[in-house]
Amino acid sequence: MGRVLAEPAASLTDLVLGAVTVVLAIRLGRSPADHGYWRAALWWFGVAALAGAVHHGVVVRWPQAAEVSWAVISVMVVVAVSFLLAATVAEVLGPGRSRAFWLLRSVGVMAYLIMAATGNAGIATILACEGVTMVSVLVLWGWAARRHHPLAGPVLIAIVASGAAAGVKALSPELLRPVGLDPTSAYHLAQIVGMVLLYMAVSSPQRGDLDAPAPATRSGYAVA
Repeated sequence: MGRVLAEPAASLTDLVLGAVTVVLAIRLGRSPADHGYWRAALWWFGVAALAGAVHHGVVVRWPQAAEVSWAVISVMVVVAVSFLLAATVAEVLGPGRSRAFWLLRSVGVMAYLIMAATGNAGIATILACEGVTMVSVLVLWGWAARRHHPLAGPVLIAIVASGAAAGVKALSPELLRPVGLDPTSAYHLAQIVGMVLLYMAVSSPQRGDLDAPAPATRSGYAVA
C-alpha cells in the first residue's frame, strides 16, 4: 500500500474520517427534525476529509498540484465552518437571524483581510482566521449554556473534543511510530470522536425540548 499511496497513514485515516462523517450526515438527513445547517456542515467536513485522502495519497507527489489541492480543501473547511456558525446562530438566537450570522461571519473574514494586507495571506492564515469564527461559536454556546439551552452541553463537549484533537498534532512522531501512525493521521482519527459527538448532540432526544411549544420563549428556547 505504501508504494501506491504517497502518505498511506494520512490518506487512509482521512478516508475513514470522511466516510464516517458522510455517513453521519446521511443519518442526520433521515431525522424528522430540521437539521439543515448541521447536516450541511457534516457533509462539507466529510467531503473535505475525503478530498484530504486523495491529497495525502496521490496529489502530494506534485508540489504545485498539492498547493492547489490544499487550497481547495481549505475552502471546503471554510464552508463547513460557515454552516457550523449558521447552525449555532439558528439554534441559539433563533431562526431568521441572518444579520447576526453575517456580523459574526465577518469577524473571521476581516481578520483574514487584515492579515492579507500585512503580507500574510495564505492557506494557513485562512485556517487560523477560521479559529476566530470558532471562538464566536463557542461564545454563543457558552451564552446558551448559561440559559439552560438543552443542546448547549453536548454541543460544547463535541466542539471541545474536536479542538482537543488538534493537540494530537503536537505529539512526537516517535511516540506514534510503533502503531504505524504519525501526528497528522492520529489527528484524523481523533477528529472522528468530535464528529460522532456532534452528531449525537444535534440528534439527541433532548432536542424534543426545543420542538415542544413553550409558553414564554426568546431566541428559540424557553427562558428560565
